[in-house]
Amino acid sequence: MSPLLVRAVGVVVCCCAALAAAAPANDAGEVNRLFESGQTSEAFDRLERLIEADPRDPQLRFQKGVMLAETGRSADAQRVFTELTVDFPEIPEPYNNLAVIHAARGEYDRARALLETALRASPNYSTAHENLGDIHLQLARLSYAQALRLDPSNTTIAPKLALLRQLIQSTAAAAPRTDP
Repeated sequence: MSPLLVRAVGVVVCCCAALAAAAPANDAGEVNRLFESGQTSEAFDRLERLIEADPRDPQLRFQKGVMLAETGRSADAQRVFTELTVDFPEIPEPYNNLAVIHAARGEYDRARALLETALRASPNYSTAHENLGDIHLQLARLSYAQALRLDPSNTTIAPKLALLRQLIQSTAAAAPRTDP
């Protein structure tokens, strides 16, 4: 699993809890409790009722996207996060989560663009900065690999590529960093 995706799991759980705090505490807490206890159908049902009652609530909609992503429904999560970026372009978290989805597919240029948009919305969003660094590592790895394929006799490329692979592997083993 890529370091960006590993970190994203921890980040989305934390963001889900933090954003849910803005929703009615009892309702959001109940959704989280149900979801974390493995009662995903009940959690989704409860969340859908809350969203129906307040369809413009970005926290509830973000929570839905997070839950969809965590249950492997990335296409549905992507739709929710994309809608949030349209309705609330000033909120950086949906861009970050979209970037994670694209990075997991190897779509690093798209992930980079989304993270840059998140940073324009919130220049101090450290998770997006870190994730952008991870994307830059992946893009550099791809560029060095292509250069080596084009010129296998170039002796300066292989050591750089090896260092990048080592760095990417070591960050994948690191514990996920979460932001509230």
